Amino acid sequence: MLILLALLILGIVWVASALIDNDAASMESLYDLWEYYLPYLYSCISLMGCLLLLLCTPVGLSRMFTVMGQLLVKPSILEDLDEQMYIITLEEEAIQRRLNGISSMVEYQTAELERELEKVKSKKTNLERRKKASAWERNLVYPAVMILLLIETSISVLLVALNILYLLVDETAMPKGSRGSGIGNASLSTFGFVGAALEIILIFYLMVSSVVGFYSLRFFENFTPRKDDTTMTKIIGNCVSILVLSSALPVMSRTL
Repeated sequence: MLILLALLILGIVWVASALIDNDAASMESLYDLWEYYLPYLYSCISLMGCLLLLLCTPVGLSRMFTVMGQLLVKPSILEDLDEQMYIITLEEEAIQRRLNGISSMVEYQTAELERELEKVKSKKTNLERRKKASAWERNLVYPAVMILLLIETSISVLLVALNILYLLVDETAMPKGSRGSGIGNASLSTFGFVGAALEIILIFYLMVSSVVGFYSLRFFENFTPRKDDTTMTKIIGNCVSILVLSSALPVMSRTL
């Protein structure tokens, strides 16, 4: 936070000094800052974000199925939820009785039993949620979402593979070699409106996948925000990370 504050004060003093002095050298330094240094800094941040996205996005694409499986209610095929609820309730009562009978002197046993009790309560909550879910939510929403994720992932991988082959074969496909008629005069997609809408959906899908993959990486697992347990430093780190990923997303989407 002190480093961010120092950078902020440095920038304010630099701009104020250039405006107060009002000479040619000060104005030129301010012009160079706006025209050269800031775009170069943004390019460096985008490059770092692209490298990070290339790590996060494949992990996120593979983790999306697991995450959606945790958020949605799975179909109960060949499962007796009432019997599972009965077993879980018995386990919870047994652990609770053991906790009440253990002396407070044995701290490690108490902590271990409390962890087991939390796991059993979590399983019980999931079972209660599955039991309360309607039939259409279990048997229609879950398969439809999984099929949609599979289709989006397949289309993303296919488009990336085709575009990489196109970049290798045709030099004019590179951004520096393309000479279009300008934004708004021609469609950027080969398939017109439908292709543009599909690309927009895929870009949003890549954005969500990159965020999921970012928090799934081992190095950034501790960055995950938790309710009533997130420090200000961790919040600043999350904001910086999301901004870096956001600045690199258009570059990666345009290239891939």
